[in-house]
Amino acid sequence: MTFKSLPLVPREVKATEAVLERLYAAARLGLKGEALALRAGLLPIEFNRLRQMDPIADMAVMKGYADSEAEMATTLYEAGRGGDTKAALEVLKHRHDWVAKQQIQVDTAQQISVTVALEQANARISQMVEEVPPQRITQQHPNVMELTDAAATVHR
Repeated sequence: MTFKSLPLVPREVKATEAVLERLYAAARLGLKGEALALRAGLLPIEFNRLRQMDPIADMAVMKGYADSEAEMATTLYEAGRGGDTKAALEVLKHRHDWVAKQQIQVDTAQQISVTVALEQANARISQMVEEVPPQRITQQHPNVMELTDAAATVHR
């Protein structure tokens, strides 16, 4: 098996009118980076080299972006002026930083009292103890009454 060398001839990249128009058209579509270069018929490395050698290539790309944005802005503006309220709201929100007012009312009149909460909890516990017959407590849990009596003597 023999190896045949492939002739490598670097392509010469120049900012010709055709190349600039292809860059402009690709940018107008909104493409960026490698996709923009490939759509314009350039390899990404060739596009980067062209941008370094000739700033007019960047100008063609920026002009493509600007023209595309202007066309879309005009379309939205005309739709809003024609009565499309959704388009008008989108223009206001994204171009003029408009935000619909949202009113939030917070009522802070109710206050929490720890002592009142403890009194209410004690009242609920005493009500539950009164509802359960004492013999049931001692039969099911014989240690409950002893523990209660022991606790009562400790706290007295």
